[in-house]
Amino acid sequence: MGQIAFHPLGEEHGIIVGEAATRFGEGAVETESGTRPRPPLSGEPLALELVNTTFVHGGLRGVPVDALTTPAELDLWLEEHAEALPREPARQASGPATASHLAGFRRLREALRELSRACVAEEPYGERAVAVVNRAARLAVSWPEIGDGAADGAADGGPVVRWAEADPRLVMLGAVAVSGVELLAGPGRRDVRACAAPGCVLYFVRTHRRREWCTPACGNRVRVARHNRQRRA
Repeated sequence: MGQIAFHPLGEEHGIIVGEAATRFGEGAVETESGTRPRPPLSGEPLALELVNTTFVHGGLRGVPVDALTTPAELDLWLEEHAEALPREPARQASGPATASHLAGFRRLREALRELSRACVAEEPYGERAVAVVNRAARLAVSWPEIGDGAADGAADGGPVVRWAEADPRLVMLGAVAVSGVELLAGPGRRDVRACAAPGCVLYFVRTHRRREWCTPACGNRVRVARHNRQRRA
């Protein structure tokens, strides 16, 4: 019989890993079926979308999943979020992501998760996490220029955007960091929430006053558990 273990986030969220899980990489988990579930929550600010690439598949005794363990998974995530990322760098990215790109996004994810936790707990932000996010945000520096052909009327598309960083994936890393700065240092920080469902590690921006769960599935799971406790009482 497999051994029950605690996820690295378990001290904060009380996650129990079931027997069908095996660890690999830096705390990621692969199911016995070999399938890789995608993050269950979407539509959040880019910063939280990155944070939520670590999630639990299957509830309180489910399987912790890390959706960013390989450069190919990073490219999939960037493709899924292309509409929210700067258009030109996303279009210019050529060739696969590298291990260095992956490490940068994972480092930013860790910092954003820590800042999100502190935000929800109304604690001061840690200097190290702030430094990681601020350093990454500088990669998104851009400015408009008049493009070639503007003098003869050929530049009908408007100004050309130039980026200080030449690597398109690092520009996109910067864009995610900027999303985090705007969210966690702006008025929207008051609506950042951690899902109240036991075992869930996802963060979201509260869209209405009574929202407690990241997804309806988490809310349903909590209501079913409450109903079962009441029946047994």
